[in-house]
Parts: sequence; C-alpha cells; structure tokens
Amino acid sequence: MQTLNVFTNLPDSLPEGKADFLLAASVTKTCEIEGLTQAGIPGKIPLTPTLDAEYITNGKVFSMPELAETPTGVPTPALITRAVHNLVGFSHIEVLNLGLDPLPQNTPLASFGICASESITKGANIDAKEIFKKGMTAGKNYELKGNYLILGESTPAGTTTATATALALGYDLRDDFSSSFSNAPSDIKNQTIDKALSLINDDMSNFEKLSIVSDNMLIFCAGFIVEASRRFHIVLAGGTQMASCFLMADKLKEDTLMRVQCDNITLATTAWVARDEHSNIKNILSKLSFTPHAVYTSFSFAKTQIPVLKKYDDGEAKEGVGAGASLGFANTNNITSQELLEAIEHLIYSM
Repeated sequence: MQTLNVFTNLPDSLPEGKADFLLAASVTKTCEIEGLTQAGIPGKIPLTPTLDAEYITNGKVFSMPELAETPTGVPTPALITRAVHNLVGFSHIEVLNLGLDPLPQNTPLASFGICASESITKGANIDAKEIFKKGMTAGKNYELKGNYLILGESTPAGTTTATATALALGYDLRDDFSSSFSNAPSDIKNQTIDKALSLINDDMSNFEKLSIVSDNMLIFCAGFIVEASRRFHIVLAGGTQMASCFLMADKLKEDTLMRVQCDNITLATTAWVARDEHSNIKNILSKLSFTPHAVYTSFSFAKTQIPVLKKYDDGEAKEGVGAGASLGFANTNNITSQELLEAIEHLIYSM
C-alpha cells in the first residue's frame, strides 16, 4: 500500500499514532428511490448503516443474517475498516446515531434526538441550523482517547444528497460526485437532484436550503469539525460525500462566523475514488477557500481468492464506513497489502 496526496500524487500520510474511530451513521429516505443507490440489500437499503455500525464494532451483525452488499454481491466497505481494526486496533470505536431505524444492537451509540430525514424530492424536513448546532456541541465535548480522530460515514444515497447540497450552496459540481455503481445512474440521480433544487430559491438562507436538500450526516459532521478541529486533528474519512461536508463547513463560516481550523483536518479516501473516471474529488476540494490536506491510499483486490471482491477494482462500492482512512491508518502502522487482504478474506470465510 501507498498513501499519496490527492493533488500532487506524491507520497503522503495520515498522522502518526493511534486513532479513535467515529462512524456517522444516518438514513435519508432518498435512498428508497428505486435504482438510485446499490449501497445495501435491495428493498432494505435503510438497514445498511445499522448493519455497518454493528459490524465495525462487533465483527458481526445482529439485525440481519448477513452483511449489507450490493445486488451484484459486493460486500460493504465495513469489511476493510473492521479488518484494519483487527490488525492494528483503533483506540476507540463509537457510532453517532444521526437517524437510524432500527438502532444497531450491541453497539456503542451516541444519540442526539435525530430522526431519519425525508427524501429530498419532497423536502428533507431537517432543521439544519439545529442539527449543525448539535454537531458543534458534540465536537466541542468529544473526549479524544487516541492521538487523533477518524470520522467516517454510512449514509446510503449520500452522494446524491451531497451533490444537491453543493449545488444549493452555489457550487457548480453536478458531475463531480461519485456513486456506489461503477456507472452511476445519472438520469435518476439528476431527476432526484432537480426535484430537490426546485423546492428552494435564492431568497432562502443557507440553512433554509440545507433543511430541504441535504442530510443529517453532512450537516452534523460539518458542525462537528468546526468545533473539534480547534482541539485535535480530524481525518474526514470518505470520498465525495465528505468533500461536500468540508465544503459546507467552509461555506457556513459566513452564517456562523466560525471557521474550521483547516490545518487540523485531513480528508482521506480510497484510490477507487481518487482515480474514478466518473467523478472528480480533486475539483470538489479545489472549491474550498483554502488548499486542504487530502490523501488516498492505494489498495487492490487483484490477488484475492474471492472473485466478488475484485469488483471494487472495477469501480463498485469504492468507499464508505471510513475505508479510505482505515487503509491510510493501516499503512502508517506498517500493515502490508497482503496482510490486509488476508485479514479481509478471513473475515469473509468466517461468516
């Protein structure tokens, strides 16, 4: 494995030391739009973050007989994160309940009175200002156990809400967001986004717009990093969704009169996102008011004995549940690609 800078492709790394791992797990009912996402079991997509939460904390699931996987059989990136934890060990794992139903079982859970958001096609029905404040409070109060924090996410259809969020905030980035598909369903995605954007207007404040077109994960995490980045280093673990979260936090400085401490934040993703021909995370990050520290870690399933895992290399799934940051964390701790591959295969064989 090798960790590289998103902008320069030169060798780079995550911070040294132990990392806490927080999973921001959320449901937007946008994910129930047929054909929009394949991040989970067909007909049970909203269950995906619950299963991801159970798996990264327990190494097994309780709410279903098996892990979430795409219709083509590609298992959740939670496998990567859990394998890294088994090899290295995060200093702490906890799940942020940002609208889960059902709640994950046997899982360390922090809840904030947040319910699943509605589909953005009819308005997400979020109090964005209140969710942002809850994120800020959580970021201000979080007690770090290790040396820095990895903040991952599990939000099916989140790239759609992330795109709508960026567009609503005035960024021309419609074609730059990735998808769990190898070839994104652009017609369905664009129709969904257009319906959401038709519900807002230029007279609305940024928070009013976000209440209609965004999701709980993006808003909460944006508030979280504004406060937490003043206290310790945060790794935003994810692809274009977390890039949109970064954009939101930066944009809202005009509304909240608070800036993120950009020198204390790293965005970490996978090579599957960084090299994706159908999205452009570099361009999304270039819209920030500063040049961020952003990395990706190369890893391949080319040598796996489990054929379905090779679909990651073909562009399916790509990222999620903190996979990219977990790869970077493993690389910093001298875990080899072969060691990680064997650990992931062992998890699948043990199911």
